[in-house]
Amino acid sequence: MDRLQAMTAFVRVVEQGSFARAADRLGMSVSSVSRLVAELERHLDARLLNRTTRRLSLTETGQDFHQRCVQLLSDLEEAEEAAGAGSARPRGTLRVSAPITFGTRHLAAAVAEFVDIHPGLRLELDLSDRGVDLVDEGFDLAVRIGPVGAGSLVARRIGTTRMVCCAAPRYLARRGTPRTPADLAEHDCLTYEYSADRDLWRFRGADSAVHDVRVEGPVHANNGRFLEALAVAGLGITFEPDFIVGPDVRAGRLVPLLTEFEAPASGIHVVYPSRRHLSAKVRAFTEFLATRFQVPEWALER
Repeated sequence: MDRLQAMTAFVRVVEQGSFARAADRLGMSVSSVSRLVAELERHLDARLLNRTTRRLSLTETGQDFHQRCVQLLSDLEEAEEAAGAGSARPRGTLRVSAPITFGTRHLAAAVAEFVDIHPGLRLELDLSDRGVDLVDEGFDLAVRIGPVGAGSLVARRIGTTRMVCCAAPRYLARRGTPRTPADLAEHDCLTYEYSADRDLWRFRGADSAVHDVRVEGPVHANNGRFLEALAVAGLGITFEPDFIVGPDVRAGRLVPLLTEFEAPASGIHVVYPSRRHLSAKVRAFTEFLATRFQVPEWALER
């Protein structure tokens, strides 16, 4: 058995979701692809795929082996190109985790441009506001806002975002405008699940004094875009990053509050597992984002 050929067949079957489509992609017969995967399973003495008449799915062993095969094949492609051409081009599949709103509003256009520049590369994006485990879940890198996670990760700053306290004109007309951070305790505030302090909002005065205020309100949610929509509807005051509320602030649907106080800023980073030899695809995507977001397109004043 040619193990490299068998692993390639296995990866293509998983990517395509069927033996027939994988065979077409590889230019082989369906029986040949099926034989290679079966030989690979016998060699490993483990079932990699659950087969039914309707669908294929990875076993637990198959999930781990698939991730390792994808990385191995990608590294091999890059090594061959480096040896043959003196420099490696980004190829293979790049798996990326990113926050939902930042991903849809700002990363999507960047990804479209990046793929146009590197047509030999395929990107898989997982948009989620939770903190994923890059190694266990098989991601090449993640875009993270605020804390970067485990100390074993390498982080490259690609931008900065600042929190904005704001509310709709209709809410302010009904409830009045807070003049100090302490006033927020008397208002309906919309709180975010994944915030480090949840219902504690922090500001810094012109004298550098820190003002912490405990807030509460009618809605607590795990999505910033949802809270922004509630604020636009006049339900309460929100405290969200500028890359979320920027369009509504610029359009006048939300009014910035407490502007004489400085709200926290957070770094936007690309993070990836520490490796001695960084792959060309991770390096290229990281450099591309750092250049593209050097001047933040989400800033309130542009």
